[in-house]
Amino acid sequence: MSVVRVAYRCRAYPTLDQTAVLARTFGCVRLVWNKALSDCRDRYRADGVHTSYREADAALTAWKRTEQFAFLSEVSSVPLQQTLRHQHTAFRNFFAGRSRYPRFKSRTGRQSAHYTRSAFRLRDGSLVLAKTRTPLRFVWSFDDRDLERLDPTTVVVSREADGRWYVTFAVDTDAPTPAEPTSQDIAVDLGLADFAVTSQGERIANPRHLVRKAQNLARYQRRLARCLRGSSNRRKAKTKVARAHRKVRNARQDFLHRTSTRFVRSADLIVIEDLNVAGMVRNRRLSRAISDAGWGEFRRQLEYKCERAGRTLVVIDRWYPSSKTCSVCGYLLAELALSARHWTCPGCRTRHDRDLNAAKNILAAGRVAARGNSGDACGADVRRQGFSLPRSAMKQENRAVRRSA
Repeated sequence: MSVVRVAYRCRAYPTLDQTAVLARTFGCVRLVWNKALSDCRDRYRADGVHTSYREADAALTAWKRTEQFAFLSEVSSVPLQQTLRHQHTAFRNFFAGRSRYPRFKSRTGRQSAHYTRSAFRLRDGSLVLAKTRTPLRFVWSFDDRDLERLDPTTVVVSREADGRWYVTFAVDTDAPTPAEPTSQDIAVDLGLADFAVTSQGERIANPRHLVRKAQNLARYQRRLARCLRGSSNRRKAKTKVARAHRKVRNARQDFLHRTSTRFVRSADLIVIEDLNVAGMVRNRRLSRAISDAGWGEFRRQLEYKCERAGRTLVVIDRWYPSSKTCSVCGYLLAELALSARHWTCPGCRTRHDRDLNAAKNILAAGRVAARGNSGDACGADVRRQGFSLPRSAMKQENRAVRRSA
């Protein structure tokens, strides 16, 4: 049976002594990351040579022996070494084209430290980290998992910008049992007026979490702008802004999790479009609404949930004209304005709802792609190229659509 990694994130409540130790650890982790990144960049610019993890680890040992960085020995060495490993992975992802160039860490953002098995002890539900004497208090809220039998491989302690503390347990466990088949297929057309329109005709309203909190968020940001830089009042105002963003973020995540889970439980085949979210957010008029919708996060949740449940997720090509194609006869329009929410097919005279018609076409294309890749277990990497829907036997002419009144 395959093994999957599962993470359990809990609220943590460190004591004053633990807060001091963890804050010192965060600072050392940040310093090691920034200094290693700076040295690696300077070496490559000067000599054109990449720095390996072994060389970075040897440099870290040399830093501890100097008088300037002797304080690095006061914290656990495991989070510092993990920082170098993460930076090495970040560079590999960058050169492979999977991510951006690694950036320097700021003291005002999220802080975290990774502890492996040699730097923590979890016994009878009590967690003790390296360089601390008392157990770290946290709230376990996962009733389906026994904390006393938990065997984590990594423990991550983090502090968010709003001041909240969290502890995350990474556990290697057996892959879950596939869900029971439902004999249902569904396609999802994502949008802004409605968050999603399914091929079955269901419309899921866009909750617009950021719009609902925009007034309070603007008020907190005005207070922050009036505060003097470096003052205690500015630090408090910044915490309130981060707290308001946290509420929006949590509400969005809850909505996306509920929606994606419902789709995975109700269908064996789920079809979505490969939306270019990174390119769409460059539109200054729609960037905030697109970011608030969370399309990229919704797709990410569908991918890993389908893999765990044994469902098939098909992602069709982003250039497939799902909105301009008639789902009845296959007639393809020359153009369709974004403001046209309904249109009448010139071929078969069928009146279409734009989003519902697109969802039906996405489902048809996804079924064709799934049949062509039946040996693929997950189907998350399926891409459909070209036009596969049936075309009408009548003469196909590209005509402009007539907007409904």
